[in-house]
Amino acid sequence: MKRSSSWDRTGRNDDYIRIGPGETVTLLDECGAGCITRIYLALAAPELTDHRDGILRCFWDGEESPSVEVPMGDFFGVTHGRIREYASFFTAVNPGMGASPGLNAYFPMPYATRALIQIENRAETFLGGMLGMVWYHIEHEVFDEPPPPEVLRFHAQYRQERPTVPAMDPCNEQLHDGSNLDGADNYLALDARGKGQMIGLVLEIDNIAGGWYGEGDDMVFIDGDAWPPRIHGTGHEEVFGSGACNWHEYANPYSGFPLVERADFGGLVGMYRWYVADPIRFDESIRWTIEHGHANNFENDYTSVAYWYQNEPHVPFDRLPPAAAMRPPLPEGFEEVRLAVLAAMAKLGGSVENFSRIATFAEPFYRGELDLAMQRISELGACLPRSTIG
Repeated sequence: MKRSSSWDRTGRNDDYIRIGPGETVTLLDECGAGCITRIYLALAAPELTDHRDGILRCFWDGEESPSVEVPMGDFFGVTHGRIREYASFFTAVNPGMGASPGLNAYFPMPYATRALIQIENRAETFLGGMLGMVWYHIEHEVFDEPPPPEVLRFHAQYRQERPTVPAMDPCNEQLHDGSNLDGADNYLALDARGKGQMIGLVLEIDNIAGGWYGEGDDMVFIDGDAWPPRIHGTGHEEVFGSGACNWHEYANPYSGFPLVERADFGGLVGMYRWYVADPIRFDESIRWTIEHGHANNFENDYTSVAYWYQNEPHVPFDRLPPAAAMRPPLPEGFEEVRLAVLAAMAKLGGSVENFSRIATFAEPFYRGELDLAMQRISELGACLPRSTIG
């Protein structure tokens, strides 16, 4: 076992790296055969947009096209840039001083000759907010011989459709009589060619239309399935293991809704599903799709990360949209709250004694609960600058 990490090469305790605007930093470049077993990242007091502006890429065995190309927050299940602490079979978001959660992923990632892992910063500032600090660990096993040819390579891809295009009227309301008998207008989360198996999905919806959005069925087309596909579901909540019309946040080993912004189903929703006991295997191709509303009559923002293993070479991914087009939605008044939070953090400083105070307003801020964050800042009173507390 080996580890590549951000430890301070001078022997001091500045155990972080800095990733400047427009910069791509290599976290691991390991020659030989092996298998990555864990990736860990943490940012100190980041911008909410950092989770989309930092792009994680993984290349196996000297390939030119990455097998992993995902915003770093979404890769770990941080949906819409909002922090939710949770634990699952493959990923976990663990607490840390209110403003610096630990992001963990445990996907096995084998390679035969080389593993290259990088992060690109597409923000206008350093990743990691006002401090600009990124910590990382990458654990990996080292093999004497390459894995057998039948061992598949790990892949993960980000996609988005913002917004989805309604396929019929009436749109943005419950529809039971509409007919979808080809899946052509479904949201597409994965379109891969080769032999392999899908092992997971993170799905994120900004329910702009409001109301219950989840009547859309998943439809998975394997090896060129004609209609109907061999895997056909009954709605969003069933895909992710909840009961009808879920409005609670929860996280379990294989499925969860870690983000549910509002009990009336509107706003931001994030969900994951790990196909561990029931991997979706394919010999030639896979298309994982889901309706956006029954018969695709809802106009909402959909984003996703699909995770799978396959033989190489894979079909090169489409170019990511521009950074601005990928950033998570931010509510009205966000900038005012953001500046208040930064001012409060600066006033309290970095002493361990003040971490509990920082957590009182940082945790709701990074969850997207802005009113609560401002309330907590006001409650701190004399600890903070007058301009911050109004």
